[in-house]
Amino acid sequence: MPNILHRLTIDAPPERVHQLASTREGIRQWWTGHPVTGDDGQLSVYFRDRTTPAAVFRVLQRSPSLIMWQCVEGPHDWIDTRITYTLKPRDDGGTTLLFSHEGWQQENEFMNGCSTNWASYLMSLKSGAEGHGFNAYPGGEISRWD
Repeated sequence: MPNILHRLTIDAPPERVHQLASTREGIRQWWTGHPVTGDDGQLSVYFRDRTTPAAVFRVLQRSPSLIMWQCVEGPHDWIDTRITYTLKPRDDGGTTLLFSHEGWQQENEFMNGCSTNWASYLMSLKSGAEGHGFNAYPGGEISRWD
């Protein structure tokens, strides 16, 4: 199965990166630009349509070094894929972030676009964590889904 993989060096402590990648407010800031709903076990993200979630994720794990979600609703190609953020502390006080969106059934044009957008939004996470501001949706969208 094909996967989307990214590695970033972030000049911010792992605790800050964890807060941005694991909380509703953090995810809103760097990714969706709209409120994120849910609880500790499930997250719903919204983009254009603020009444119907674009995707719903079951939170599989949330520890200081690993955040893992499984997509349970959303684009057909996302269903049952897993999104993982692995945070590795750096000696300089920063964080190495290993990101994966795994379990795609096949590589296709939609996956290519998602990989491009993930890179952009992860750069938004990096920029915001480092204190340089966020570029959440729609600003960070490079490849449209429609």
